[in-house]
Amino acid sequence: MTGQKFKTPPSKITLGMVAEKAGVGPATVDRVINERGNVSKAAQKKVIEAARQLGLKRILPKSYHRHIRIEIILARPELPLIARISDEMINVARGLTGSVTIHRNILKEETPEQISSALVKTTCDGVIVYAPNHALVNSAISMLKKRGVHVVAIISDLPHSGRLAYAGMNHHQAGRTAGYLMHNTVHRPGPIVILCNHLGFQSHIQRVEGFSNYLKENNKNLTITAIVEGGDDRDRSEIKLRETFSRQKDIVGIYNVGAANRGVAAAIRADILAERPVFIGHELTPFTASFLREKTMSFTIDQAPELQARFAIEVLLREFGFMASGTPSPPYHSPVPIIIYSPENIPGSAEPN
Repeated sequence: MTGQKFKTPPSKITLGMVAEKAGVGPATVDRVINERGNVSKAAQKKVIEAARQLGLKRILPKSYHRHIRIEIILARPELPLIARISDEMINVARGLTGSVTIHRNILKEETPEQISSALVKTTCDGVIVYAPNHALVNSAISMLKKRGVHVVAIISDLPHSGRLAYAGMNHHQAGRTAGYLMHNTVHRPGPIVILCNHLGFQSHIQRVEGFSNYLKENNKNLTITAIVEGGDDRDRSEIKLRETFSRQKDIVGIYNVGAANRGVAAAIRADILAERPVFIGHELTPFTASFLREKTMSFTIDQAPELQARFAIEVLLREFGFMASGTPSPPYHSPVPIIIYSPENIPGSAEPN
């Protein structure tokens, strides 16, 4: 329309804009942001809140943050996924201001009793936890919420627990992706075996459901003959798979929704089956990379644990008033992608040492 002017949104938030929103002068904003002092607490609060609402792309002064502590509760550090999450937490902690301290609590077992006990005992302001979807865990998180402690579920969601956010992939979608890959890779009808830790983890339930639903909808010739619970243990998974293979030697595919990929590879290499099956699993590690290269494994689906760790910490920093470029805003939606690796796109970082 001729003569009508449209205002475009500013590409950069200025201190003047913060001053206008806070109802103070630019000099006051400058003193608060650059920690020059001589500003009342009420004015400080107005400026900081205005800066947050406008999304000022800088970390606000440490003097306006109380010291906060974040506890990371993970179990079974021997699992590659847990090791990657834990390592990334250390990397993130190195770059944080002194106003934030991260404590890692690495449990040997992933039982609901141990995890819920660790949750209840926390003295931190925020918690990031990987746990099974169990009444004890959900109750502990609800208790922390009443105490004002923010909890972020990582890797596997706890949707009925009162948690603040979830940092992880869409596991139902990942399962359907595995189903799609299986459907398009297996070249003859036959039974499929699913291996999981156990069905107490929301992530494993959703992957199994997504995979099963895809095959039911798209391939009547592939039938799931067994769901084997191997506890994410290499030896136990290998033994159980060998027993399953001995009972049914025409198995054409294996979908491992959890860890123990080395156990799966060992069972396949035993050549109990009439033909080597299509093997689809999760997580890119030096082991799965080697399985892909030798064609024992067809695909692995990675869930970017480093991104999960960063997102979980950023959510808590946002809740405690720390602002930085790219910080997520509520309602929090996990940005973790589904990444598919085949023998043709293994990154150099996955090469064995």
